[in-house]
Amino acid sequence: MTKMSVRSAWLASSLGFLMSLAFSSHAVCSEEDAQEVPPIYETEEKVAAHLVLLNGKVVTVDESQPEAEAVAILHDQILAVGSDSLVSLYVGPETRVIDLEGKLVVPGFIDAHAHFLSLGYSRMRLRLNEAKGWDDVVALVAAAASESKPREWILGRGWHQEKWESIPADTVEGYPTHQTLSNVSPHNPVLMTHASGHASIANAVAMKLVGVTASTPDPEGGRILRLGDGSPAGVFIETADEEMDEFVREDRARRPPAEIEQERRRAVSLAAQECLSKGVTSFQDAGSTFEEIDLLKKLSDEDGLPVRLWVMVNEEVGALAQRLSEYKIIRMAKARLTVRAIKAHVDGALGSRSAWLLEPYEDLPTSTGLSTMSADSLKAVARLAMEHGFQLCTHAIGDRANREVLDAYENVFKEYPAEKDLRWRIEHAQHLHPSDVPRFRELGVIASMQPIHCTSDGPWVPQRIGDRRAEEGAYVWKKLMNSGAVVSCGTDAPVESVDPIANFYAAVTRRLPNGELFYPAQRMTREEALKAYTIDAAYAAFQEGEKGSITRGKLADVVVLSKDILTVPQEEILSTKVLYTIVGGEIVYQR
Repeated sequence: MTKMSVRSAWLASSLGFLMSLAFSSHAVCSEEDAQEVPPIYETEEKVAAHLVLLNGKVVTVDESQPEAEAVAILHDQILAVGSDSLVSLYVGPETRVIDLEGKLVVPGFIDAHAHFLSLGYSRMRLRLNEAKGWDDVVALVAAAASESKPREWILGRGWHQEKWESIPADTVEGYPTHQTLSNVSPHNPVLMTHASGHASIANAVAMKLVGVTASTPDPEGGRILRLGDGSPAGVFIETADEEMDEFVREDRARRPPAEIEQERRRAVSLAAQECLSKGVTSFQDAGSTFEEIDLLKKLSDEDGLPVRLWVMVNEEVGALAQRLSEYKIIRMAKARLTVRAIKAHVDGALGSRSAWLLEPYEDLPTSTGLSTMSADSLKAVARLAMEHGFQLCTHAIGDRANREVLDAYENVFKEYPAEKDLRWRIEHAQHLHPSDVPRFRELGVIASMQPIHCTSDGPWVPQRIGDRRAEEGAYVWKKLMNSGAVVSCGTDAPVESVDPIANFYAAVTRRLPNGELFYPAQRMTREEALKAYTIDAAYAAFQEGEKGSITRGKLADVVVLSKDILTVPQEEILSTKVLYTIVGGEIVYQR
């Protein structure tokens, strides 16, 4: 290309971008946001970027231009993508230029399913993920009790009995009982939440406060495990666990309001820090209450959301019917907050044997799991979603649960034939009957999956459902993709680490901690995994027009990695580090 033709191309590109700002701002920002965009810096004849990335490998996830060398950013948008020579034309006297030295640039990672405030709270409580056994959990509680005031709650999360090196002598259905925990915490209520979030263990003080005794019945959709004499063992599953959580929330809500808000703000800050350090620029929050959304709205007004949040409302049917219309939020505060989905739950988790199955558990033949929501309630929520223009995102892990959700979606779709391109989702879609796999594409239902669950749970999944069912239907994201369904990737943090690199590695290897491969025919290609973490995750939230690829005019959310995860040997993927995280054109994390 001659110097004149490069100059002409550049001028045309600049003019086109300026016109897009003037006449098409709604594509990437609301009218209110457009008014806040500062004047574009101009020299005598050109537009200058405020940030330019040169000399890299830019994988755009944009089919019209799959790869480039450089990116120019103006304000919060991508100004140009192309060769070093072309993008260098956008360098002005005030432009910050970063020499990438050949490093990989990809769109900002979008975690398509995780729990934002829970991630922050998990950094403020006992972290039990690394516990080698029950004794480690008890020791952490004992240490916390020695430093706590009497009657002060001790909370923790992350234990998983299937991952322990040894199981205590006193167990019920493989779960430890409360006695040793109660012995080390005689003056403090204790609630230790399972890694999955679907079960918990309480000590004697907590159970006394809540009023749980031998005569307390199991709630609908939940179980209280019991000792031989009928007294509670301290283990609460599904709705029983939810009732314990609700008591803790109500009890701790008696603290001074300023103390409560300070804790919530700290949770948001800690979650955001964790995300940005891992390259997560957008976070699809899998369920927040109206009260929690009010906090996020307040923070967005204060410019206090460093990560872009897309939030599912998690409330009971009655509350949704009364208040849902007040909470539809599209691209608030420079596209930092969107609320346009509802979260529902129809079963539990495989780890707690509460996932709802078509056939009994291999290691508990008396049980097919738990249904945590009636078909009528799910349909009522679905109709509310239709009437208010919300997506419906339903937690379903077992094959029976997934079938029930697909059936409910199909029935409601028929009630509203004029509604198209709804992009309703099933969160997890973890274990499917083979006959239900093609229904995702047929109904336009998105499978929002977590590859890291596959490699984390893989060692014990065949114990739960047997080898045949595990091979046919467990974590079959490749079958879903081959059928034409859209699969988006998340981590379910804090159930797992929010780290996209570990999740990417799980998606493309299905390698278990012991080195074995979990039914490797279901591995994604690296390109598929990157799409599922970027443009397909954006599509799953109706946001593919503004994020998910490095495309001129889209939001400038990009990540620079230390290694090329698309080409390095598999064993090097996990050692990849985030060098820069850029959100809206601002470097918000630098290693």
